[in-house]
Amino acid sequence: MSLIGAALAVAAAFPPAPPPQPLEPVSCPATADASCKAVTGRIVYVERVDPDGDGDLHVIVTGGSISLPGLTAIDVRPGLRPKRDPRIGDHASGAGPVQTGSYGQQQIHALGFRVQRR
Repeated sequence: MSLIGAALAVAAAFPPAPPPQPLEPVSCPATADASCKAVTGRIVYVERVDPDGDGDLHVIVTGGSISLPGLTAIDVRPGLRPKRDPRIGDHASGAGPVQTGSYGQQQIHALGFRVQRR
């Protein structure tokens, strides 16, 4: 059997995994005020250790244009933090009121947060 034939046989024995289900977006609660926004996108930055020490997780996702054009920062409180911190490239969805962050940026203070590993 040639090398190519062997590779094809192995590939046939281990078919690719099915694609993951799309991430279900988080939406603003019905009781939220007009400042509540929701965003879903790919994570491009993760801050696992918050400099002020309150245990928040901060991520920046593509989409929403709340913090910068095409980007939105999401501040995730410890109670919403997933068991495993997300990584760059994962998809995330967050919703909550838009507030000013410590660097003067507009960001979502998450009331809901979901992550889908890539």
